[in-house]
This record gives sequence, structure tokens and C-alpha cells, in this order.
Amino acid sequence: MEAKLIALGIETFKIAMLLSLPGLLTGMFLGLAVSIFQATTQINEMTLSFIPKILGVVIVLVLTMPWMLNSMIDFSKEVFNLIPTFVE
Repeated sequence: MEAKLIALGIETFKIAMLLSLPGLLTGMFLGLAVSIFQATTQINEMTLSFIPKILGVVIVLVLTMPWMLNSMIDFSKEVFNLIPTFVE
């Protein structure tokens, strides 16, 4: 019983990390690119760092939304199918 709960907790963390990864990586790489651009051109505009990251993350989230939705549906089905095994 405890092993099943621990496995479910680990699987929950895995799916959360997997679903957040595209947005986080996009924000990180765009932030790095904007920082390098600002350092080379010596432009210190605050909005220049936020707008590309926001647009990039939104675009990536829209493009990966079907995959994320299918992953969450599969995980939810798996959890609902496991509920009877936890009730004793």
C-alpha cells in the first residue's frame, strides 16, 4: 500500500516536471539570448527582457497544449483507475 502511494507521488512529480519543462526552458533560453543581446548592445531597457520571454512562453504553451492535455488526461485516468486499490 505504501509503495503504491510513493510510486504515485513520484509519478505526480514526474508529470509536473515534464509538463512545466517546455515553458521553463523557453523562458530560460530566451532570457539568456536577450541578456546576451543587451550586454553586447548595452541597451538596458527593462521591457526588452520581459516581452520576448512572455511571447515565447505563450507560443510554446499554445503549441504544446494538445500534448500537455493528453498527458494530463492519461495521468488522470491512471489515478482514477488506482483509486479502488487504495480503498481497503
